[in-house]
Amino acid sequence: MTIFNRSYQSYGTRRIRFALRQSGICVSRRYIARVMKSLSLTSKYTVKRYRARQTASNSAAIANQLQRQFDVGTERQIIVADLTYIRVNQCLNYLCVLLNLSNRQIASYSVGQHKTAGLVMSALSRIKQPLSSFNLFHSDRGKEFDNQLLDECFNTFNIQRSLSKKGCPYDNAVAEATFKTIKTEFVKGKKFVTTEELRQSFAAYAYWYNHKRLHSSLGYLPPIEFNKQPPLNFVVL
Repeated sequence: MTIFNRSYQSYGTRRIRFALRQSGICVSRRYIARVMKSLSLTSKYTVKRYRARQTASNSAAIANQLQRQFDVGTERQIIVADLTYIRVNQCLNYLCVLLNLSNRQIASYSVGQHKTAGLVMSALSRIKQPLSSFNLFHSDRGKEFDNQLLDECFNTFNIQRSLSKKGCPYDNAVAEATFKTIKTEFVKGKKFVTTEELRQSFAAYAYWYNHKRLHSSLGYLPPIEFNKQPPLNFVVL
């Protein structure tokens, strides 16, 4: 039950089995399923997920440079970005997440009451490693990614821009999948009263996501642990 609760009640039998194995306990998924049933533990993933909202798009003449090359372990430093809404005390707040594509780590994030380019800039300013170390910044065509301030930032640090094709979420599939995970694991069943409460709660979740969460795309390692492994020659689409 401890592993289940610490996973934001998201782990199913497969991840619980891997977590137990890391502690030196080897049991079958069938046994874990029986125990979960006896304790009335149900993963949030068995419940219907949130549906994404449509957003206004820009018509900037920027091509899709990423071309769905969602390689795990790539030497290129690529950021994929997206925003989502979260209800706070009957109002909508917004969360911007910047994900490092090579290790699926949340490189940075920002929380605010307005869905603007300023929210994206706030997330960029909080990235711990030098911005000049990134080669590419990919996002969808939301208007919040169409801003002169962002363009000046990317030009200053020599970061190439990449935009998904209009109306094609598959071009930013990793970011889309990450937000489905966040909506399921972090948002579902929670009630936030203030923006600051949301910000502090997500800070704790982001730490768990990077340091503790078992990612199937990383061989059931957390992103921070994956960084310590020797290079792997596999690709996740």
